[in-house]
Amino acid sequence: MKIIEIKFLELDDKKKDYCYDEEELSLEKGQKILVETKQGLRFAQISDFLETDEKNVPEEMTKIIKKATFKDQEQYKRNRQESKEALKYAIRAAKDLNLDMHFLDSYYTFDRKQLYLSYVADARVDFRELAKILAQKYKTRIELRQIGVRDKAKKVGGIGPCGLFLCCNTFLKDFTSVSINMAKNQLLALNPSKINGLCGRLLCCLTYEDETYTELKKDLPALGSIVQTKEGAGKVVSLDIFQRSYKVELKNKEQIEVKVNPNETAENHS
Repeated sequence: MKIIEIKFLELDDKKKDYCYDEEELSLEKGQKILVETKQGLRFAQISDFLETDEKNVPEEMTKIIKKATFKDQEQYKRNRQESKEALKYAIRAAKDLNLDMHFLDSYYTFDRKQLYLSYVADARVDFRELAKILAQKYKTRIELRQIGVRDKAKKVGGIGPCGLFLCCNTFLKDFTSVSINMAKNQLLALNPSKINGLCGRLLCCLTYEDETYTELKKDLPALGSIVQTKEGAGKVVSLDIFQRSYKVELKNKEQIEVKVNPNETAENHS
């Protein structure tokens, strides 16, 4: 099956979506197309063509309706401009209603049957009056969508502490659960400025190597535990998982380094 990688153009994000060509149109990279989605008809551009088998077919795919004509592209441009104006109006209206909403973006579906506006808020917001005002002005269905701070970072983008563009804004499609235990497992200093991303939440990349660290630490004693060595019992004061070694402080305060073979572990007393 030929899977087509696309990017919806209503928003300035880098999220990748996938669709299929039921009509067997003659398509090429960069082609502007109209796609049928759950939200309605949307305007998109072809990024790539992927060859895959049935086992690797993306779970969510949309269907291409047709190639975009010059008239369609002009409609898309009007929709985009008017959605930006709607965003400015929504910001003013929310302020007049004293609603604590920080709007990020908006877009019309191509057929203008729905107008989507996303926002960030610290708590739940009763926006029913705002939705009513917007629906009366724009004569279409309004969807106000609250998103989290991670979703905001995904949309806005930026440079991470590694010096690269944010993972969420470039290739991550879904967020996975990240816990403080992952930082502890990787022996990182629990300093928010070091382990938190631009969104203020734990770095997504903590998940990348967590499994490897867990595997490498299997043969090593826990930090702070009491172990028996050839020199006597002592407390584990540091670990070097890559060198497969750890340091033990003996009762006389002397520190010794113990090397660990994969099939050998120290006798752990606590």
